Amino acid sequence: MPFVFKRLALLISIAAAFAADKDAPFRPAPAGTYPHRQSSERVTIAADPYDSGEKIKAAFGKLDPYQHGILPVLIVIQNDSGQTLQLDRMELQYVGPNHNKVEATPAADVKYVGSSPHRPTAVPTTPGGAIVLKGKKSPLDVWEIEGRAFTAKMIPPDHTASGFFYFQTGIQRGATIYLNGLREAASGKELLYFEIPLD
Repeated sequence: MPFVFKRLALLISIAAAFAADKDAPFRPAPAGTYPHRQSSERVTIAADPYDSGEKIKAAFGKLDPYQHGILPVLIVIQNDSGQTLQLDRMELQYVGPNHNKVEATPAADVKYVGSSPHRPTAVPTTPGGAIVLKGKKSPLDVWEIEGRAFTAKMIPPDHTASGFFYFQTGIQRGATIYLNGLREAASGKELLYFEIPLD
């Protein structure tokens, strides 16, 4: 192979490597590596607020949800308990320093928050017919919001589940993430609640 072709092949392979790295899928770190975490009964839960920095770009691309009144909080649950955990009754709240509680906004509803348009409405026309009126697309209407949301309902032993919860709040000093409702699937026994400081 002539030198020019070898050099061209090398440049193409380097460009492909950079492109692959740029498009690398978002992968949360292990729960034990985050500064905001708590362990109980061999279950570790980490909480990581995404209010600024490069991590927002890694998770949400060009969208910065915090600039639109939404605080994404990444939750990572590592199950080393030896029991399958059931999460269908899990409740999670953002608790401010004055004990004000903010419930998570469902991922499917985030696109309707703040200055974004209201849900589409139907206007009746003829009997049995309707026209759906649509407004301008919300900046929060991107696949990453629902695609990266926490959706796990069970976690087998030695497995991890992760995803985002979305809160209509700003970062508050002294805030915590309060989480309860985790149960052992076999016995139904509920685990102690988790209270994870975000400072």
